[in-house]
Amino acid sequence: MPGKVLVLLTTVTTCVVATGYFLSADNTANFHWLSAAFSDTSPDIHPQNTAGKQAMSDRPAPQPPGNNALGFMLASIADQYNDNAKYPPWSTPLTEAQAQGYRGNHYEPITLPLGNSGQFTVTLEKYRFTKREPILIVASINGPQVVADTLKATLEQAPSRDSVATTTLAMSDDTGYYQGSLDGDEQPAEYRLIVEASIDGKPVRHVSTLTIEPHLGDFEGLEDSYLNNNNLVIPVRFSAEQSGYYALSAQLYSGQRPVAQLMAEQRLNTGSDTIDLKAHGTVLAGLQIQGPLTLRHLQIRQLPEKPGNRTHYGFGPEHGFSFSPPDLDRLRDTPASDPESEQRAALLRQLADKF
Repeated sequence: MPGKVLVLLTTVTTCVVATGYFLSADNTANFHWLSAAFSDTSPDIHPQNTAGKQAMSDRPAPQPPGNNALGFMLASIADQYNDNAKYPPWSTPLTEAQAQGYRGNHYEPITLPLGNSGQFTVTLEKYRFTKREPILIVASINGPQVVADTLKATLEQAPSRDSVATTTLAMSDDTGYYQGSLDGDEQPAEYRLIVEASIDGKPVRHVSTLTIEPHLGDFEGLEDSYLNNNNLVIPVRFSAEQSGYYALSAQLYSGQRPVAQLMAEQRLNTGSDTIDLKAHGTVLAGLQIQGPLTLRHLQIRQLPEKPGNRTHYGFGPEHGFSFSPPDLDRLRDTPASDPESEQRAALLRQLADKF
């Protein structure tokens, strides 16, 4: 039995670490779809009628997983692997909440609490800026505090904390916000943005982070999409500044409805080239699609040539690219073959049977 427990703990630990790494990679949005999903649930409690209570009492009580919870847990993980194996990793279905969480260049405003229920908030239009792109800053201070007419914003290079640029944020008469901009012509790296205010005669510092990225190239649009091997292939034209390996991701929309998260990796040469995104039949077959489709939230990453080097990011136009797909009736909801996931599921079921 001790040997079985050791194998179980090793397997579960590996699954958890691998899942955590996958979810954290290149994802600077902190999984907002989790909080959004919970916030949709109303905390109000409404009285139920007697008939409803009687119907609930007639239902059989849910059964516990049995005496061996470890085996039940392994069987549940195996079922999850089987469900995930239906979709290829480069074409997965997308819910509205996930679409919000997967936005690659979203900045979440940071609020610093002040005395007397006051708040000091700094907002940026995005988290990653391209070199030579101005960094627009908006700040607000709410509460009964006495605040100076201007704020000071400083850009510091992390982790040295060397100041590389400063500016003054002036209050707008129209909105009541403090506004200003910094020159983003700095070396690609991670930076700290310090916004200082004089509140009730005392200095208060608000700290947030951002990154400056090199210019990776330009998105030039889409080529004609086509069907191939139960996939809708969408060629994306990109003109790279440097040759190397790149990873492209985008969200496929039908009107305002998110359909799938698409990903592809490819080596690109300098100049105009194409990267093929593919939407598998499992995410498109049976959908009532009318009108054009749209690729949104395009994010391209230049993968590091050596371990330890930074991954650089670039982004497509905010409006994305719309296109008219071919007839999608030929696509089938046939699960994709993923031998690796199937083997893992089989192994977990074997372990579950031993407990």
